[in-house]
Amino acid sequence: MPNITLSIPPEIYEKMKKHKEVRWSEVARKAIIEYLEKLEEGELEIPSEELLKMLGEDFVKDLGSIPDEKFEEYYEKAREAEWKRLKSFTTQMY
Repeated sequence: MPNITLSIPPEIYEKMKKHKEVRWSEVARKAIIEYLEKLEEGELEIPSEELLKMLGEDFVKDLGSIPDEKFEEYYEKAREAEWKRLKSFTTQMY
């Protein structure tokens, strides 16, 4: 199973240390699974500003360094891939 690293504020970490009986990785795993299920079911929409905050400052800086032409190129590729995925999905249903 792959591992991920989470950053949390020091005050939260101190509180977590007081509860050694809790398997924090399991808590995080379940929260991530539930969040993904809500996203996939369309129950949860993340505003762009919130998503950028979640991705972090380094990501935003990297994003700002990409030329507009590349954005357009990536957008077209993503649209084409999504169209192929939806077409494939629709075909499989019938």
